Amino acid sequence: MATHLSHPQRRPPLLRQAIKIRRRRVRDLQDPPPHATQEVQVQSHHFSPEERDLLYEEALYTVLHRLGQPEPNHVKEASELLSYLQEAFQVQPEKHQQMLQRVRELEKPIFCLKATVKQAKGILGKDVSGFSDPYCLLGIEQRVGVPEGSPVSRRRQKAVVRHTIPEEETHRTQVKSQTLNPVWDETFILEFEDIANASFHLDMWDLDTVESVRQKLGELTDLHGLRRIFKEARKDKGQDDFLGNVVLRLQDLRCREDQWFPLEPCTETYPDRGQCHLQFQFIHKRRATMASRSQPSYTVHFHLLQQLVSHEVTQHQAGSTSWDASLSPQALTILFLHATQKDLSDFHQSMAQWLAYSRLYQSLEFPSSCLLHPITSIEYQWIQGRLKAEQREELATSFTSLLAYGLSLIRKFRSVFPLSVSDSPSRLQSLLRVLVQMCKMKAFGELCPDSAPLPQMVSEALRMGTVEWFHLMQQHHQPMGILEAGKALLSLVQDVMGDLYQCRCTWNKIFHNVLKIDLFSMAFLELQWLVAKRVQDHTVAVGNVVSPDIGESLFKLYVSLKELCQLGPVPSDSHEVLALDGFHHWFQPAIPSWLQKTYSVALERVQRAVQMDSLVPLGELTKHSTSAVDLSTCFAQISHTARQLDWPDPEEAFMITVKFVEDTCRLALVYCSLIKTRARELSAVQKDQSQAADMLCVVVNNMEQLRLIIDKLPTQLAWEALEQRVGAVLEQGQLQNTLHAQLQGALAGLGHEIRTGVRTLAEQLEVDIATHIQKLIGIKESVLPEDAILPLMKFLEVKLRYMNTNLVQGNFNSLLTLLWTHTLTVLVEVASSQCSSPLVSNRLKVALQNLEFCFHGEGCGLSREALRTDTFQALQSDLELQAASSRELIQKYFCSRIQQQAETTSERLGAVTVKVSYRASEQKLHVELLSASSLLPLDSNGYSDPFVQLTLEPRHEFPELAPRETQKHKKELHPLFDETFEFLVPAEPCQKDWACLLLTVLDHDTLGADDLEGEAFLPLCRVPGLTGSAEPGEAPQMRLPLTYPAPNGDPILRLLESRKGDREAQAFVKLRRQRAKQASQHVRPTGP
Repeated sequence: MATHLSHPQRRPPLLRQAIKIRRRRVRDLQDPPPHATQEVQVQSHHFSPEERDLLYEEALYTVLHRLGQPEPNHVKEASELLSYLQEAFQVQPEKHQQMLQRVRELEKPIFCLKATVKQAKGILGKDVSGFSDPYCLLGIEQRVGVPEGSPVSRRRQKAVVRHTIPEEETHRTQVKSQTLNPVWDETFILEFEDIANASFHLDMWDLDTVESVRQKLGELTDLHGLRRIFKEARKDKGQDDFLGNVVLRLQDLRCREDQWFPLEPCTETYPDRGQCHLQFQFIHKRRATMASRSQPSYTVHFHLLQQLVSHEVTQHQAGSTSWDASLSPQALTILFLHATQKDLSDFHQSMAQWLAYSRLYQSLEFPSSCLLHPITSIEYQWIQGRLKAEQREELATSFTSLLAYGLSLIRKFRSVFPLSVSDSPSRLQSLLRVLVQMCKMKAFGELCPDSAPLPQMVSEALRMGTVEWFHLMQQHHQPMGILEAGKALLSLVQDVMGDLYQCRCTWNKIFHNVLKIDLFSMAFLELQWLVAKRVQDHTVAVGNVVSPDIGESLFKLYVSLKELCQLGPVPSDSHEVLALDGFHHWFQPAIPSWLQKTYSVALERVQRAVQMDSLVPLGELTKHSTSAVDLSTCFAQISHTARQLDWPDPEEAFMITVKFVEDTCRLALVYCSLIKTRARELSAVQKDQSQAADMLCVVVNNMEQLRLIIDKLPTQLAWEALEQRVGAVLEQGQLQNTLHAQLQGALAGLGHEIRTGVRTLAEQLEVDIATHIQKLIGIKESVLPEDAILPLMKFLEVKLRYMNTNLVQGNFNSLLTLLWTHTLTVLVEVASSQCSSPLVSNRLKVALQNLEFCFHGEGCGLSREALRTDTFQALQSDLELQAASSRELIQKYFCSRIQQQAETTSERLGAVTVKVSYRASEQKLHVELLSASSLLPLDSNGYSDPFVQLTLEPRHEFPELAPRETQKHKKELHPLFDETFEFLVPAEPCQKDWACLLLTVLDHDTLGADDLEGEAFLPLCRVPGLTGSAEPGEAPQMRLPLTYPAPNGDPILRLLESRKGDREAQAFVKLRRQRAKQASQHVRPTGP
């Protein structure tokens, strides 16, 4: 079965077992601990010359005895590394050559390959069960005189370890039973002399133990296993099966190697034999340098790291750039080689990195984020038992030292991390996170158990730092005298507000996010107590007598304190009392000085603005002058001062507001007086009257602008808010009676001034308007009305356009209103004096129409409602009549009587019943007068002798038709006439609105004139036969109530009567007067 080896009974000797080191033992074996530092205070990162020389010797030794291929990003050339070390240690060239020669003369270290067999996968199954019992034999073969690539060399690569490497130099792993994926994780230290002629060999074998055939048949699972039984029967008993090997040249390996290698076969039977996971590291033993012989490895590495990092940071600072925590390739290469050659564990490397960075951070400026990586590494690998007491004390000292230094930076964060440097917030946040991560470490908790919670320590540092900062700022403001003391205190308060604003906007987010500390609230509480004490002392020193200069300083200080209080955090439910609560009481004696100063400054600005004003509009759209703008700014400043003051006490706030309103109203009236005086001064030197009018327009506009400003006082001074505050203090209506009364008085005064100015402008135009209207009378009759009014309209167009350009809309409308009223008055007067002249009246009528259009200005002037006053409508109606001819007036008279007839429903005077129709084919108007009823008894016997007179009116429309009369009925009040009359008349005149059939009912008197019973007017246009083209049928009966003429006389009749030279008019008036006289002799009814 299994064949015997050449030395079947030999086992690994004790020497070989002593050389073999397993990985788990390597973790527990460490270098001697360094001497612990008893002092907690920060040590300097600079070394003494002796320490520097020892460290330099160690670095040179590391470079000169470098092993393995370089890492991808590392420096390959030793000369470059040596030059870098010379620069980093600042060694002169001569000394560098001496030390380099001395290091070369030192004894070489023992070169070792630290090989770790981690695991394998996919190996061959050599046992009947289909698995193997794998183990590995490994060692280093030193080849002497065998060239690479020769046949002998290739044969030696295929040879097994036990044939090529002496047994005492061969190492063996444990046997892993029944597996195809064994895991060993065993480490071996393999010494060698010449890396160029050395090769690493690893053979993997399947352990074969002697078993009976019965046992093997019991493990049989398939035919493949049966073939294995027959194959093993031909082997010597106890002969192990070869699974594969790995042969590597040491010079091809990097300083550290970690990868999977394929298992090579000795024959081509099974080319795929799986893979083996190996780790390699070239290390030194017995280094000849003084530092390696006298100090722990991690201490030497820590010092070397400290020196190189210090050099890197210094180089960046010399180039005016900040170090980004990235080491140069030279430094990375040297540190990597040193840690690898000294076989430093990851934990000790992290610890060395922490000690170096934490010490350097306290003396050099570089990112604190460099500390996060070693913190994380130490925390991840922390096992307290792996450190000696001295190492624990050194680590604890680094923790406490960095914590104390970090707290000192936090205490002075305002100067250490100024916002003028853009990365200051991120640097502070990085420091806080480092401290938080450090205090969370298990190592920190175990090594510094008595440390207070970090938020508590940071809060105390911030509080102390805030107080220190305040006293430092106070030292910057050393006053001389009470006035300078106020200015210095104001500057101090402004510095405090600036600091609090930075705390709230920038720093508070950082401290709250990292430590849940409300820096802003804490700083505000500390600073407000310090500020309150100094402000109170200053106001006491000022006393109750406040000069204007000191008052101004106190006001600025008061406003700054208000802003400081408003900047503070929202009050909590604890109702914590603040030192600045009620601070306004300290400034109460200065209020009269503040109010007087505000008024005096405003008055000076108003006087200066008026004196500098040339009363010229600022532009086409801005029609007031410079003083109005200055006045607006002046009043806005008063309102701003009132808002700044915002006195907390309601009753005193009310009195202060009353004073502000009183002063503002007084300034408005002063301005009106000053600006009018200024206008008179400028007008006196002007020869052109139009320029004087321009100035007057500007004055009126300025006053209007002032009125608008004054009208905004309730909003600007927040009267509604004040009313709510003083509601419980003042009597009901006191605010309205006081403030609103002041405001209304000022507005009334401004309104009077504006109206006076506008009235003056209007008076300058009224005379010319009246002159142009009077000229309409004397113009020749041949001139058309439109041409006659042309001078008047051109005059108004020029003047009104000028006024519209120079006046604001409100004042322009006021001017138009005055001019319109005056123009109507003049037109009424002229119309009354020329009522008998239709020609003049027609011109006045056309003038009124054009004037209305002119003053309306297509919507830019007065509205239609404002123009069409009662006076206008009466004048329009009068001119409509006066401009009409006599016949047109007669026609209007009959139209009015027809309208009166239509509106009359009462039959108290009686009524007549008729049938009227028109036969177009015969051109005849057919009238059937049926009866009259309920006539008034006009005779002494209580009856009347009625008859009816029929006429077609107006007479000039029917000149050839004589009046008709009915029969006279004696002593009858309800006569039945039943008479028919026909009028031969064309249809055209009958269809006019004023054409009518006049039925006059008279009482016949034998001795005197007939008496009038009443009149009835029937419009002919409504008669059947005239309203349509068809011939009428049976005409309907119409009952017409009788009416009387107007008792007070008709205006049309009066107008006709005034036309003495018109016979037709006089005849018509005579007849109508006769009828009116007859009607007036009888008792009239009260209603129609």
